[in-house]
Amino acid sequence: MSKQSKRIEALVYHAKPTPGKIKVVPTKKYASQRDLSLAYSPGVAEPCLEIEKDVNNVYKYTAKGNLVAVISNGTAVLGLGNIGPEASKPVMEGKGLLFKIFADIDVFDIEVDTEDVEAFIATVKNIAPTFGGINLEDIKAPEAFEIERRLKEELDIPVMHDDQHGTAIISAAALINALEIAGKKIEEVKIVVSGAGAAAISCTRLYQACGASLKNIVMLDSKGVIRDDRINLTAEKAEFATSRKIDTLAEAMENSDVFIGLSQPNIVTPEMLKSMTANPIVFAMANPIPEISYQLAIDTRDDIIMATGRSDHPNQVNNVLGFPFIFRGALDVRATKINEAMKMAAVKALSKLAKESVPEQVNIAYSETRLTFGKDYIIPKPFDPRLIAEVPPAVAKAAMESGVAKEPIEDWDRYRNTLLERLGSDNKLIRMLLERAKTNPKRVIFAEADQLDVLKAAQIAYDEGIAIPILLGRKEAIIALMEEIEFDAEDVLIIDPKSDDEVERKNRYAKAYWKKRKRQGVTIYSAEKKMRERNYFAAMMVNVGDADTLITGYSRNYPSVVKPMLELIGMADGVTRVAATNLMMTQRGPMFLSDTSINIDPTAKDLAKIARMTSRVTKMFGIEPITAMISYSNFGSSENPRAEKVREAVAYLHKAYPEMVVDGEVQTDFALNSKMLQDIFPFSKLAGRKVNTLIFPNLDAANITYKMLKELNKAESIGPIMMGMRKPVHILQLDASVDEIVNMTAIAVVDVQEREKREQRHVR
Repeated sequence: MSKQSKRIEALVYHAKPTPGKIKVVPTKKYASQRDLSLAYSPGVAEPCLEIEKDVNNVYKYTAKGNLVAVISNGTAVLGLGNIGPEASKPVMEGKGLLFKIFADIDVFDIEVDTEDVEAFIATVKNIAPTFGGINLEDIKAPEAFEIERRLKEELDIPVMHDDQHGTAIISAAALINALEIAGKKIEEVKIVVSGAGAAAISCTRLYQACGASLKNIVMLDSKGVIRDDRINLTAEKAEFATSRKIDTLAEAMENSDVFIGLSQPNIVTPEMLKSMTANPIVFAMANPIPEISYQLAIDTRDDIIMATGRSDHPNQVNNVLGFPFIFRGALDVRATKINEAMKMAAVKALSKLAKESVPEQVNIAYSETRLTFGKDYIIPKPFDPRLIAEVPPAVAKAAMESGVAKEPIEDWDRYRNTLLERLGSDNKLIRMLLERAKTNPKRVIFAEADQLDVLKAAQIAYDEGIAIPILLGRKEAIIALMEEIEFDAEDVLIIDPKSDDEVERKNRYAKAYWKKRKRQGVTIYSAEKKMRERNYFAAMMVNVGDADTLITGYSRNYPSVVKPMLELIGMADGVTRVAATNLMMTQRGPMFLSDTSINIDPTAKDLAKIARMTSRVTKMFGIEPITAMISYSNFGSSENPRAEKVREAVAYLHKAYPEMVVDGEVQTDFALNSKMLQDIFPFSKLAGRKVNTLIFPNLDAANITYKMLKELNKAESIGPIMMGMRKPVHILQLDASVDEIVNMTAIAVVDVQEREKREQRHVR
């Protein structure tokens, strides 16, 4: 994708369908006049009077306790500089989005039109009663130091300038672990800090708090080494001025143990790395281009421990590991500030988490066999679901122990469960899915690439490194559309099965198809004719290994697309019936619904097989399946054959696969309401568990349910995901959106990855 095309894509993303990235939504009922009279006049007077009696009641009756202000004047926007308050608003909205999806914290972004320190402080103080916390963002140094210091002193809610402390906390956790791996002591190592802005100053201060010695620290700014004989130093720079008679980065790097980069790209040379001590630690955190590239660094020193700010290399120093969870812990105990004890608690929690066994969900997301503590894993991954259950409690405890918590937590198990429940409303699974596909992209056929939305999805998959597209369809139409959307990819294969090109390939496929089906009435002539049809052609490409997987079905009804797949590719060994599941991203978390597309009225044995196949798909996503077999009745309450077949399927699964967490027959509301199920049916395997997989008794029920969820609740759908096929093929719903096609592409790639892993294990 060209720069201009990417620019347009970014602008459209922010402008359509609604300008901006965040919005306010009601949390109370508002359907009736009674609801409105409680929400506003006259009912609203009652909480107002209670708050007037005791101002702390504002946390009881309003959203203050879960509301953070992200405030900036736009004077130091990352990578853009002093662009002003209005221009900084997209960044602040983005920060609000991250707060919400990682820690379920609501945000109002506030852009203040002043560079005057006193005016800025006065503005924040005047609006502070609205908020439970203040996140300062993108404010230039040295003003940022004074603004944060004053606001922390003069407000009784948590205040943190994330540009300073976020990077400091994450990198400090990484440094502690890197030193342990390198066998070095923090009080003895020599540290070079390239950069003297707010982040660099805060990082260095926190390293000192962790034990680093000031005499062993050399800091550089754009003028070179900050020495104590330089004039006109700010107070913050003077704090780290060295008495050593050196001037350059190269001199500072000699015999150093640690390099911390928060400055400019490509300023560190291989020679500088070679001058460092054994087992050097290099955190090149300039973004998007680090002070030295990851590949060059590891090629130069095989003993290096390397971290960057990038997601495409090991050890990403990413602020999202910190600020959402730090504020979460601070808000949950109503802390009056974020103090040094709380920041250090976050450092220790992150450091400790990296040393613990990594959940399979995280290994799967990053296509790792097993992430373990070591040179390439010194800090947790941003998608680690344990972060919300580990960092906020550590921060909350530190707030309590340091005396700044107004509402101490007493039941920590309950608090952790509450935190985990907050994850149910985000789409983290989709992000993990896309990241996982990128680790090992596969050749994906887009069988309807002459459709604009399909081609757009192929372009995204190509640009993002999710897949290696193969485009099928009318060649002239595809090329014209590629020019229209600026899809610049000369290495992408384009094939028109109807054209007279690719004769050798079509003949080869036709012969293979004929050999496979010649005793089912297929002649060589009919086989050659079939190869002019894109779905038959695509299926044969996958069959003979010229492609890894395929995506089709955008413009054709489901049965007409499934037929060639069953004819040419067929079912996997041991499978007697294929099925489909849809992954629905709901407010309660990811839900798998089966069978949504293929089996009209499955038997009890079919239902059991569908449950087993769905279980395997669920595990492919790193989720342990908790499966409810859905019916209109509960555990034998009806003797109707439709309920009986579900009971038979459950009985078979309980006997044949006792390790499966599956039960039924059960009504949907009981399956989804764990408390109700526990109270009425405590004997059930599902009692007290959060169901994430629903197996429906027939196609009507499954298809209607998933489409209703999609339209009424705007639940994002991934699927239908084909199950039971010999090769990985995936069929879209008619007129799927671009995002849905991209998600299905990632599913297809991950499916191939999983099959390859199983084959490798089988070979061993």
